[in-house]
This record gives sequence, C-alpha cells and structure tokens, in this order.
Amino acid sequence: MEIIRTPRMMKETSRRLLTQGRTIGFVPTMGALHEGHLYLGKSARSENDMVVASIFVNPTQFGPAEDFERYPRDFEGDMQKLETAGVDILFVPDVPAMYPEGFSTSVEVKALSEKLCGAFRPGHFNGVTTIVCKFFNMVLPTRAYFGQKDFQQARIIQKMISDLNLNVESITCATVRESDGLAMSSRNRYLLPAERKAAAVLYKTLQTAAQMIETGIEPRVISERMQEMLMAEPLVTEIQYAGIYDPETLDERRATGNRNLIAVAVKMGNTRLIDNMVVGL
Repeated sequence: MEIIRTPRMMKETSRRLLTQGRTIGFVPTMGALHEGHLYLGKSARSENDMVVASIFVNPTQFGPAEDFERYPRDFEGDMQKLETAGVDILFVPDVPAMYPEGFSTSVEVKALSEKLCGAFRPGHFNGVTTIVCKFFNMVLPTRAYFGQKDFQQARIIQKMISDLNLNVESITCATVRESDGLAMSSRNRYLLPAERKAAAVLYKTLQTAAQMIETGIEPRVISERMQEMLMAEPLVTEIQYAGIYDPETLDERRATGNRNLIAVAVKMGNTRLIDNMVVGL
C-alpha cells in the first residue's frame, strides 16, 4: 500500500491513474477504523480498479466543546486494517496542507445541514462538506463510499455533488452492526461497559419503529413510543431526536411515505450515539 502525504502528489497520482483508464474508489475516514470502514473499503475494491482511503481528523467539523483532541487515533493499526481491505493508496495529509494559512472558503449545503444532527452540532456539516469537496478535488474519485449510519452526512454529500456538478458517484453502504445490533462507530470505544450494554436500546428502538410502520401506525405515535423506549433506559442522559423523517428532505413525517427514515440521536453518558434505518411500506 502506497502512502501519500501531500495534496499535490495525491492529485498527480490520481490524474495518472485516470489517464490510464483506471477507475478510483475513495473511502474518506478519520481513522480509528472498525469493520464498518473496512466494509466500505471492500465495497470499493469490488467495484474499482484502484482504491484510495484517507485518514484525516478534520478540525473544522468539531465544535468548541467536542472531542477533537481526544478523538481516537491509531495510525499503525489503521494501516494494517486498510491493507487487509485491499486499499492501494493511503492519503494522510496534515492540517496545514488541508487548511493553509489564510484559508477562508467553505462549502455549505443549506437546509439539510440544519436539521437532525445539524441542530445540535452547528457548523459541523459545513466542515464535512468543505473537507469532502477538497478531497474530491485531490483524489478525483470515480466513486466515493459512505456508511448509512451517518445517513444525514451521506444525503448532504449527495446534494453537494448534484448542486456543484461534481464528477463522482456517491455510494451509501449498509450499516455494519455488533452482535446486539449496535451500529459500529469509532466513538463506541468511549462507552463504559454498562453504557455499552445499554446502547443496544438504540437498535431495539429502530426495530420497534419499523414494525409499527409496517402495521400502518402514524409517525406521531411511533415517535412517542421511540421516546418512551429510550427514556426507559437509565443510562440515556439526553434524547436529541427520535422520529420518522423523509429520507430526501430530512423533514419529520406527518404521514408515512414509500420510504421512511427512522433516526435517533442520544447521549449515553457523555458519548453521543446516532443510528437509523430506512424502511418502505
């Protein structure tokens, strides 16, 4: 696996590959990799001639009181995992390379960025779309791979690609889960043992909501039941949202549609957890 550290070298390498007629699959990450990330890498490997992954803990998507400094980092372990997933090139730029002195430009996807997680993490998605747009301009991917666990992020990136006429296909891959249903996440390692056990309530809540949708129960009643299930877990310290949403607009549903996004965000102790499920009628 080749390691590239500068944007200039990354872009030159990608241009050469594209000139040779090769397709490039891209998996952007912040490191602290788990099986969910590796599934993205394996998906990219199966659909492209070359696979590029990046590791970059992006400071602009963290708020002032969030966990940028303590965000888990394991570069050596991550490299080994990416090699097993079939990644050809690992791009690991540093912060000055991505945000040089005087940097003052951002990419904003309005409306979508202000809902759900955006209401609780102001500026977060502007940081995401800005860095992903920069990565697209450096890696020049044919396809880029994102996990459904971060459904809102994936939807916002799809909108950015469409609005800016970017020449990349965004692929959203299924959430990879632990044996009890908990969505794999780098932040799961923050959970204390009791919190980790209690976190299974998120998936149970999603499953219950999905069953209620199938039986024709209206979204308001389903949302109330979701809140009840989450509040019944003593280690859930905050419920930020829990309900049924339109997967295109992210607006809360008043009536179920052909496709429905069931989404939750809670604090389990001091750790923020999100999860979702998309179901049809």
